[in-house]
Amino acid sequence: MPIINRIADIHDEMVTWRRHLHANPELSYQEFQTASFVAGKLRSFGIDVTEGVGGTGVVGVLYGDRGGERSIGLRADMDALAIEERNDFAHRSVNKGVMHACGHDGHTAMLLGAARYLAETRNFPGRVVFIFQPAEEMGGADGGAARMIREGLFERFPCDEIYGLHNWPGMDVGSFAVKAGPMMASGDSFEIVLSSKGMHAAQPHKGADVILTAGHVLVALQQVAARNTDPLDALVVSATQIHGGDAYNVLPNTVTIRGTVRAFSPQARAAAEPAIRRIVEGIASSTGAECEVSHTQQYPTLVNSEAAARSAKAAGLSVFTKVETNPPQTMIVEDFAFMLEDRPGCYGWIGNGPDHDGRILHSAWYDFNDEALPLGASYFVTVVEQRLQ
Repeated sequence: MPIINRIADIHDEMVTWRRHLHANPELSYQEFQTASFVAGKLRSFGIDVTEGVGGTGVVGVLYGDRGGERSIGLRADMDALAIEERNDFAHRSVNKGVMHACGHDGHTAMLLGAARYLAETRNFPGRVVFIFQPAEEMGGADGGAARMIREGLFERFPCDEIYGLHNWPGMDVGSFAVKAGPMMASGDSFEIVLSSKGMHAAQPHKGADVILTAGHVLVALQQVAARNTDPLDALVVSATQIHGGDAYNVLPNTVTIRGTVRAFSPQARAAAEPAIRRIVEGIASSTGAECEVSHTQQYPTLVNSEAAARSAKAAGLSVFTKVETNPPQTMIVEDFAFMLEDRPGCYGWIGNGPDHDGRILHSAWYDFNDEALPLGASYFVTVVEQRLQ
């Protein structure tokens, strides 16, 4: 694999950074130590640093040695998840109930490696903006990407294009996947509250049974995708929570159902909310229960621009042994989508190796594969040097 030689030289140092971050994970908007670590490293490289962007975000700005006006943004996410780590290696989390189960420690270390190399060489015209984003896992309008944008990220640090990476378990180390157009789904949430006056379980005829009503709703929600959207448009409606009842002999007065809607096309996304409302209202009317339905748009579809995807492919071909340019879309969401709504750019997946034995995203047994670190850093550098020439 044509890893940049200087980046190969600092591989062990990147591993040290990554394992330090893994051992000291922090939740969304609590990335104080992480942000301080990142800012300190960037300053030691000679990069101008601004802290507190979008809460706990860090932005570094580096100018090349040949003038130029164009600017490339590179983004990594920094937050961890509320998961108790089950690994027993030396760099396991020391923060109880918090771990880097999605690889943001690796993303941060890769971008720091690229920043160090670019600061040493400055072999490009224009400017690079290193964006270390908080609160990716929080997501939606409250998440780090949307907040950084609201707080003037691209006005304060203009970017003509922006690029990001995510590790992908199940893809071989040394492989890279990218495609133009929609790559990751939009994500919305819903809440359904069914209510009645409640009654004795032995006298169900004296009121509306919200447990029964909820059962009908759970089954009928599947017809949103099956019968309310174009079969060629991917749509997933999943109820992920149901709460109701406190005693075995009481029919409760409320049941709450929560869940998520994932889609790629604007048409499918727009069709879901009225279909959910119509289904719930119809079933509640038939059983005599009251209902309230709320629907919140959280993540847009992640859409890579055609030009940036071509640039990402060209950089990938310079670094990786395998580049997949038409990977299957995923219903997983990613708040980098907010940045791609605001600026043209591209998001790609970098192979993290086998996904057996729980080595999957958001698993208590997950760990970032350190062999991928110099590949990701080399990719970021190559994007900059190719795009700014």
